[in-house]
Amino acid sequence: MKKTPDPVMSNRCYLDNAATSWPKPEVVLAAMDRYHRELGVAAGRGATRAASEVDATIARCRQRAARLFNAESSDRIIFTFNGTDSLNVAIHGCLQPGDHVVASTLEHNSVLRPLSELRRRIGIETTFIEPEANGRVEPTKFREALRPNTKLVTLLHASNVTGVVQPIDDVGTLAQQAGALMLVDAAQTAGHLPIDVRNSPVDMLACPGHKGLLGPLGTGLLYLRLGIEQHVASFRQGGTGSLSEEDRQPERLPDKYESGNHNVPGLFGLEAALDWLEQHHISERHAHETKLRRRLIDGMASTKSVRLFAADLPDEFVVGVVSFVVDGFDPQEMAAILDQDFQVQVRAGLHCAPGTHRSLGTLEAGGTIRASFGPMTTVENVDRLLDALRQF
Repeated sequence: MKKTPDPVMSNRCYLDNAATSWPKPEVVLAAMDRYHRELGVAAGRGATRAASEVDATIARCRQRAARLFNAESSDRIIFTFNGTDSLNVAIHGCLQPGDHVVASTLEHNSVLRPLSELRRRIGIETTFIEPEANGRVEPTKFREALRPNTKLVTLLHASNVTGVVQPIDDVGTLAQQAGALMLVDAAQTAGHLPIDVRNSPVDMLACPGHKGLLGPLGTGLLYLRLGIEQHVASFRQGGTGSLSEEDRQPERLPDKYESGNHNVPGLFGLEAALDWLEQHHISERHAHETKLRRRLIDGMASTKSVRLFAADLPDEFVVGVVSFVVDGFDPQEMAAILDQDFQVQVRAGLHCAPGTHRSLGTLEAGGTIRASFGPMTTVENVDRLLDALRQF
């Protein structure tokens, strides 16, 4: 029986693209549906025509990701199950007892928690850099924190709370001069901003497939610069569909880090999403999302009950994320009201980034409300949020 559409859900105003992008391009849904209905086989586990098509699609997905980031070759792209998995593969893979890590306090828990676990379990050392008042880190503070035993420097490309873009090239140059590895968390910039790993001092770059890349949940990418795999042990071991006679994990890429069955339906969707991105210039997308961000900030300026964060930075230093609070309301309470009474969907809370909220002074108050944009977000979406906030 055909289900009647929910009138509330069909009227939803979605402004939570920093958590996951929605709606997805139709080609993404079609690719996943076709895989399930017409193919349905595992990757690298057979020689049938269906298996050959699956393998070709996954290879094409890897090639598209390599082109997007200007990687040296497609085997530099490792498929993971999300951005957190990518970061864990990199962090757990490269650190040994006694290693020192420099990171910012702005990092997501997907970085903070692995570092905390390794500090407790094997005794790594960590130094955290606080941001300046404008939300950006000062590269010289990273230089001052470097030690002879610094193995890793990690920095998010843009904050998932404020959207502030960080100076990854400046910090990466300092890391490489000190002989440390540079890991970038691109969860909020991949697909939103141009990223050129071949011409940037980035050794490892991690991102999910379901945010700015517009793919489905359960997909992620990890880029490794040529030769970096020698410094990053395999995080997990198991079947790869290759060299099955050996009892050790293959050393060749990408097999070294891709154990077990791939999320094939997810990668079909991600391949279609990356194809869609190739047809739509990232610079145009950034301009669109920047325009929406500015419209929201300008509109909130006349709403006395709203307090904004990191709203004054030039457009080149931010992505399409706006954090705010409404006087007299807990962030979670206001988000619930916006959803229930206005069908406007935003994200409230600490956003898995407690250090960022500590620097903003919003940690004890339960965080902020966050609106975030994607290519499908419209001016009408922004105006609906503004109209709702003017009621308070």
